Amino acid sequence: MVLLSRESRSSPILFYVKPTYFIWWVFLFLCLLWFIDKMAYAMETPSFLIIRLSAIGDIILTSPLVRELRAAYPHSKIDYLTKPAFKSLLLHSPYLDRIYTLQDFKPEHYDYVIDLQNNMKSRKLSKGLGKKTFKYYKNNWKKFLLVHFKIDVLTQTLPVSERYKEDLKELQINDDGRGNEVFLSQEDENFANERLNSSVKTIAVCFGATHFTKRYPTERFVEVMDQITAKTDANVMLLGGNDEIDSANRILQTASSKHRIQDFTGKTTLLQSAAFLKHADVVVTNDTGLMHMASAFQKPIVAIFGSSVREFGFAPYRTPNTIIEVNGLKCRPCSHIGKSRCPKKHFQCMRSIDANMVSNTVFEYLKS
Repeated sequence: MVLLSRESRSSPILFYVKPTYFIWWVFLFLCLLWFIDKMAYAMETPSFLIIRLSAIGDIILTSPLVRELRAAYPHSKIDYLTKPAFKSLLLHSPYLDRIYTLQDFKPEHYDYVIDLQNNMKSRKLSKGLGKKTFKYYKNNWKKFLLVHFKIDVLTQTLPVSERYKEDLKELQINDDGRGNEVFLSQEDENFANERLNSSVKTIAVCFGATHFTKRYPTERFVEVMDQITAKTDANVMLLGGNDEIDSANRILQTASSKHRIQDFTGKTTLLQSAAFLKHADVVVTNDTGLMHMASAFQKPIVAIFGSSVREFGFAPYRTPNTIIEVNGLKCRPCSHIGKSRCPKKHFQCMRSIDANMVSNTVFEYLKS
């Protein structure tokens, strides 16, 4: 029996409280404390869904955001939605809880959805998924002015990896000063180690690109490789997808030092290509996804830009790099993504780049 008393003018009044009632009140009080604690924890650990459906380079450029988001919210649920072809790029990330593809995605509720694709498909996918949705704004009108009127209002524009975070200030994500990342399995590492000669330096050549106006002519790449093999002891490895196999065969047919060139075109997965790039001493590349993949390992990059320009924000990020381009060409840029042919039919944005310019830059990196 529990006795409670209160002061009065007469004798004390005694209250009788059944033990079972007392236990219930204590239980309810503890439940309230538990609920308040859970609510506070939920406020500190919101759940996130990041959406970036494609492509290789664009997904790799999201890696600083993923890492910094995890640092800011170490106990939160962070999921990622992409296309099946690019899932492997995220598969071994220690910062993600689950990677969904369009085929296996089961909509659930998140506190925040971060839509880094921001097209019709991603907007439809993200609708109703989160309490709040952040969208990446692509500055398309600024690109339009530069492409069609050569009015440059992109000079002060941040790199894309940093622009992904521009609208996320309320999440208080801190820039850690690091660059892009791609995580490999031990099997991928072994695949590259077993096929490369570690006793000599290796130059990776990524000669392909989806769009014609982003591709340095194959014959010029041959000149670059011949100069490298003639003036150094370095070997060359060719990297590319199935669409570049014919070009790789032409390179091998015309190159002077075929025995110094290893061709892995169309013979690797994305992560096996990444493993090869990790072991390269210098990477020579067009403006393509493999360029950003090389930046994930902080490799010296010699990037050849034709129809594209660095103002679009896709220069190699936080890695030693030199962009070789033709400045002052009035028709450049002709597109912000690339074209299947040169609109002016002269292709001077690429043809005016001498092979010596490229190989001499490679030599400088090899010396350093």
